[in-house]
Amino acid sequence: MELRDYIAVLRKGWVFILVLALVGVAAAAGFSLLKQPVYSASAQVFVSTQTSGSASDLAQGNTFTQQRVLTYSNLVDTPIVLLPVISSLKLDMTSDELAELVTSDAPLNTTLISITVNDTGAKQAADIANATSESLTNVVQNIEATDADGTSTVKLTRVKEAQVPSAPVSPNVPVNVVLGLLVGLALGVGVAVLRETLDNRVRTESDVEKISEKPVVGGIAFDSKASERPLIVQVDPRSPRAESFRTLRTNLQFLDLGTGSRTFVMTSSVAAEGKSTTVANLAIALDSAGFRVILIDADLRRPKIATYMDLEGAAGLTDVLIGRATIEDVAVPWGRGNLVVLPAGPIPPNPSELLGSRAMQDLIAGLEQQFDYVLFDAPPLLPVTDAAILSKKVSGAIVAVASGRTHKGQLAGAVSALENVGAPIAGFVMTMMPTKGPGAYGYGRYGYAYGYGMEDEDTPMPKPPKRGRVAATRRATR
Repeated sequence: MELRDYIAVLRKGWVFILVLALVGVAAAAGFSLLKQPVYSASAQVFVSTQTSGSASDLAQGNTFTQQRVLTYSNLVDTPIVLLPVISSLKLDMTSDELAELVTSDAPLNTTLISITVNDTGAKQAADIANATSESLTNVVQNIEATDADGTSTVKLTRVKEAQVPSAPVSPNVPVNVVLGLLVGLALGVGVAVLRETLDNRVRTESDVEKISEKPVVGGIAFDSKASERPLIVQVDPRSPRAESFRTLRTNLQFLDLGTGSRTFVMTSSVAAEGKSTTVANLAIALDSAGFRVILIDADLRRPKIATYMDLEGAAGLTDVLIGRATIEDVAVPWGRGNLVVLPAGPIPPNPSELLGSRAMQDLIAGLEQQFDYVLFDAPPLLPVTDAAILSKKVSGAIVAVASGRTHKGQLAGAVSALENVGAPIAGFVMTMMPTKGPGAYGYGRYGYAYGYGMEDEDTPMPKPPKRGRVAATRRATR
């Protein structure tokens, strides 16, 4: 992943990261509030050696004392020192339990011993520290060697008395909250990056570019009401979604295919990626620009164009391919322009064979002479081979890719299905693009001005009535 990918991950998952950061802060604050306060008190003991006072005796005594300090420090948490403390303070604990509260430290090159006690009671922590230092002094004097007069050669003196602490040392609320915040942020960022790394769905144009070098010729924003108003270019021509179809129309006009014809198959990897509504709205957008367009429902398994265009679909492409009717009999004019719609007709038992037949080839050749654009709505590529067979006979296939729904493996399989039969790919159309977030419609090349004047679609076209063969014949013979 590149730096911009990480930035995109942060922008996309900032809510999740923020939630985890707040959870970390709340957990740290809750832990700090629920944990019993711990107070710390320290006493300090000085270790000295009694000598005759000569320089050599002082040097030897100092060396001896430094060597013995570490030993005395290790005596602090032993029962011989702690049992008298328990007895004098009447503590309800064993020496092992008290040893967990007491720590000692002997700084290097010094003859000082620091005794620190951590306890839930402030006064008790100071009392234990002072009692432990006194007990250590007594123990050392009893166990160390004595001189000829019976006096211990080592003397321990308490130089710092433990004071009752005014504030606990634990929990440290500010530190805990900061640590909780950092842990929450780190966990949130890590989970967001991991989720993005493991995500195998196509979400942006860059995901498509990693699978195929063919261009992305358009992006269609997600519309929760798409099922209620599939023909948005007709119903609401001023809407941003309708403008995206006009952008697709413009990009398609300037697409260099290397052929003189403009015949396209609209397909997708799997079902429910918005290919049928996309090709229907594209046909209306091309028609509104003055082009002669024919929209053909070549999905001979689950046809939808007739339903979307509100047409009678009892007769159509199937009848033409088997010779039962001519194009003039079943093609239906639509709207006020030059758009003609050819429904799928009866569902045949052999869709692939019909679409790959010589009759289909002849039909395409004839339609390219009559229309500026010939648009086919074909089935998805992965479930059946219909779209791949048909795409080989046209100028190119336009593959609809549903943002956030299509898996990268599915798109790669669809591209392979077209390449394996030698079918040209004209480009891709990103559908169902999110309208919010860093990957939203409008962030990249598909941006537009919301208040910008439209072309000639200021007034919605009236919904055409259902037409049958008679109307189609009148239109075809003009």
